[in-house]
Amino acid sequence: MRLPLLFAGFLCIATPVMAKEAAVSPIRVNQMGLLANAAKLAILPASATQPLDWSLRDAGGQVVASGKTIVTGDDAASGQHLHRIDLSAVTMTGEGFTLAAGGAVSRAFAIGTGPYGRLKRDALAYFYHNRAGIPIEARFVGAAWARPAGHEKEIAPCYGGKDEGGNDWTACGHSLNVTGGWYDAGDHGKYVVNGGIALWTLLNLAERQTLKGKAPAFPDGTAAIPEAGNGVNDLLDEARWQMEFMLTMQVPDGSRMPLPLGPQDGSKRLNFTQDVDISGMAHHKVADERWTGLPLPPHMDKERRFLYPPSTAATLNLAATAAQAARIWKTIDPAFAERCLVAAVRAWKAAVRVPDALATSNFDGSGGYGDKDVADEFFWAHAELLITTRHAVFTQAVTGSSFFGRDTLAEPSWAQTSSLGALSLALHPDALAEADSARIRAAILRTADLYAGEAADSGYAQPMGPKAYGWGSNSGLMNRALILAYAHDLSGQGAYRDRVVDVADYLLGRNPLDISYVSGYGARAMQRPHHRFWAHVLDPKLPPPPPGVVSGGPNGGDSLGDEARKRIGPCAPQTCWKDDIDLFTVNEVTINWNAPLVWLTAWLDEG
Repeated sequence: MRLPLLFAGFLCIATPVMAKEAAVSPIRVNQMGLLANAAKLAILPASATQPLDWSLRDAGGQVVASGKTIVTGDDAASGQHLHRIDLSAVTMTGEGFTLAAGGAVSRAFAIGTGPYGRLKRDALAYFYHNRAGIPIEARFVGAAWARPAGHEKEIAPCYGGKDEGGNDWTACGHSLNVTGGWYDAGDHGKYVVNGGIALWTLLNLAERQTLKGKAPAFPDGTAAIPEAGNGVNDLLDEARWQMEFMLTMQVPDGSRMPLPLGPQDGSKRLNFTQDVDISGMAHHKVADERWTGLPLPPHMDKERRFLYPPSTAATLNLAATAAQAARIWKTIDPAFAERCLVAAVRAWKAAVRVPDALATSNFDGSGGYGDKDVADEFFWAHAELLITTRHAVFTQAVTGSSFFGRDTLAEPSWAQTSSLGALSLALHPDALAEADSARIRAAILRTADLYAGEAADSGYAQPMGPKAYGWGSNSGLMNRALILAYAHDLSGQGAYRDRVVDVADYLLGRNPLDISYVSGYGARAMQRPHHRFWAHVLDPKLPPPPPGVVSGGPNGGDSLGDEARKRIGPCAPQTCWKDDIDLFTVNEVTINWNAPLVWLTAWLDEG
């Protein structure tokens, strides 16, 4: 198999050496540069209550633009008093621009096309780096990040025994070969819930570009993966690695076991319904019996691994993504497409039969991903099945759902997936009557307008209010930006695109901490994620993160945790963050956070 020429450049650029962190810049700006064809903002934290003079100089020191700052004042999200500097009228491009205002001078930055063509490739590489079941090869990632296969030939039995709440689980009667898939986050668990939204996001990007006639973000041979050169879009090759794993997590026919069904009383003690038919459901996860410490490369994980009980949420994640995959691969690999569709329908029937098997967090060794309400997963699965099959039963399920009648969409997340169904339906307006499709489009635009309003009220121009900066806030921002990008696609209005650019600027340094939350990008880029292999800070023999990994970001909510609160100290919502490998509530990295980074950078790279 040929090695794409791009790989050589990637390997030459990548380095395992941890960078020396630059001093904080008094003026906050995207550390990788500003897009020439979009709004261009910089933020100055300053106590002055009157506008200040600003000037922009080129690399030769000549003033090329000047003006007055806009005083936005006290900002609750950052805890700072802010001035905004609008450079949108600047048409010059190049390197080495510096901005001065109120006696402060920025570090040098570029104005041009931005880093998004390179960043989209590095962001996608995250998934190959975190594949389970195969060696990660130096020819694709560089010697520093190469490692042996983790959990190779993984045949896992069902969990049986007492959980942390003292509940006695009866093991189901099968073991499954669940080799492959992506490790979820900094641990070695593999999850159907959370894997589902990450997979959907990558597939949605590929489907959107095809349906809208856009050039593919990752044509065959442009990604650093073993499948490059097989004649298939490399984005789909990477996504298939996870889809194949999720198919293996489906329960064989004829399987039965006791399960806790319906809402429990809130305690860790569970009430079991005996002899539940779990055929066609999906196991919630495969993961370690006990939590492991850091650092720990995956091939050195010696914990026993189990299939954990099936859940309705996982089953619907499988139904939705397999239905999505079935239509995408229909002409690429008809046999695989048919396999996906059969699995999707089996999973949907199983979820209808067992609609209330809710996941529990009572197990040690892995995340719970518990969800008390799966109505949103039902809507998502029904939408994907409708688009793929055009069957009337799914039309009725979609239009009869309470989510269909809502004026706005929820912020997409693993726990709230109804928006995924709506966004897929927006790509396929012919799947519904025109009036019904128009309602979907209107909901997307209204949601985008709400987000744009929040950005207007934000000192750092972010589409999120101060109280929303919880665990994974960067993911929340990116998923909101995804809806804003859809609004731009639907309307053509440049203001929506500018708000997407605002989110990218924030991630890459235009924030109160002057930090780039994306490793390898910027003068002050995140280097110490919560990850068991990218743990150079704990073991010099292990590497730091490769370029293109996004941190979860500030967490000003109750989930911050005592240890993080202690290490960070008092903080406003956007400043509750620290580049610390131990602080998973702020510096975790995960597949469902890097997936929207791929989506957004590929969208911005379209121009």
